[in-house]
Amino acid sequence: MTDPIARLAMVTLDCRDAEASARFWSEVLGWELVAAGDGYAMLSGPDHALGFGSLPDHEPPSWPDEHGRKQFHFDLAVDDLAEAEERCAALGASAVAPQPGETWRVMVDPGGHPFCLTKAENWG
Repeated sequence: MTDPIARLAMVTLDCRDAEASARFWSEVLGWELVAAGDGYAMLSGPDHALGFGSLPDHEPPSWPDEHGRKQFHFDLAVDDLAEAEERCAALGASAVAPQPGETWRVMVDPGGHPFCLTKAENWG
């Protein structure tokens, strides 16, 4: 392995409402909302940070998209798939249809970003 040039400090998501997206992900991940205001919000987790930037004309990626323009997504390991889906939905996420498999659920956060819930046992 070579010496890295940099280390990942944070991933930032563009969205229409930074604070609303940050509050959603704060609840899902259990991370602290450490900054919010002026079109920006940031969560702090155990080893990383997650940022959100408001863009009034933001167009979220579509899912499914035959051209592969989802940009990126989170894969989140959960112990109970149904419970995690229900809790995310209560926070404003929605499940996409049709679902591509039995061991994970594709959902879209309130800002329109797709993410997957998957059984933790699938990650070894």
